Amino acid sequence: SRSKSDTYYLRDDVVLRTHTSAHQTTLLRSGVDRFLVTGDVYRRDEIDSSHYPVFHQMEGVRMFTDEELERAGLTRTESSEEELVKFAKADLKAGLEGMARALFGNVEMRWVDEYFPFTDPSFELEILFEGEWMEVLGCGVVHRNIVQDVGRGRQPGWAFGLGLERLAMVLFGIPDIRLFWSQDERFHSQFESGKIVKFIPYSKYPPCFKDISFWLPEDYVENDFFEMARGVAGDLVEKIDLIDEFTNPKTNRTSKCYRITYRSMDRSLTNEEIDELQDNLRDKSVDLGLEVR
Repeated sequence: SRSKSDTYYLRDDVVLRTHTSAHQTTLLRSGVDRFLVTGDVYRRDEIDSSHYPVFHQMEGVRMFTDEELERAGLTRTESSEEELVKFAKADLKAGLEGMARALFGNVEMRWVDEYFPFTDPSFELEILFEGEWMEVLGCGVVHRNIVQDVGRGRQPGWAFGLGLERLAMVLFGIPDIRLFWSQDERFHSQFESGKIVKFIPYSKYPPCFKDISFWLPEDYVENDFFEMARGVAGDLVEKIDLIDEFTNPKTNRTSKCYRITYRSMDRSLTNEEIDELQDNLRDKSVDLGLEVR
């Protein structure tokens, strides 16, 4: 999360918070066994209907007390590491699947193995939404090094991080995360505090498609290109799809071609303004060391 391709740096020693897990060790040191933390977080990420550079995350942690371990026939001191992890993992999956069903109903879901620095093993829980698999939370068994560093010995526990916008997208049937930042009253007027209603789509303005292809430098990072596109066109970029990739057998150089979908949530776009944005994007690509074809 400290990579400059993933993180927003204000200065060399100051970053915008990338996840609420940053508060985990402070709260664990305080002695609490269960807690929730909610806050705004900021990440450089891919561009599509479920990703946005700022969103709200809820972090949840559950640590098992000696009494809870005893009821499961385990102890911190005598049980093996494998037994403690297996117990925590089973409780994690049962608890979070139950939470997902309570929130979303009888939806199709699946677990995906993942890597997160604060948990081991780590997983993502995905649900089928709008015909596609969408990650709704990341989770895992709290990393043993973290537990030891905060003075809790071998106490097992698990943690999860949930994107609140994605939760709302599923609950209210909202198809595009950018709508949360729209000023269009046709969106805001549909919702009322304390009530869950299904979003009724209004007329969607037409998209405009533009392609860009370039030869890659050796240090190419895709997130850098996505962030540069956001800087040029802001929320007018609906999504960016990789549509072709080619490696020259003689030079061993690789070229990628992306299709950029421009669409405003509030108005129709003109060809002239999109052409200007696309020209600007091509010019800015040179700053990343990209050789536009």
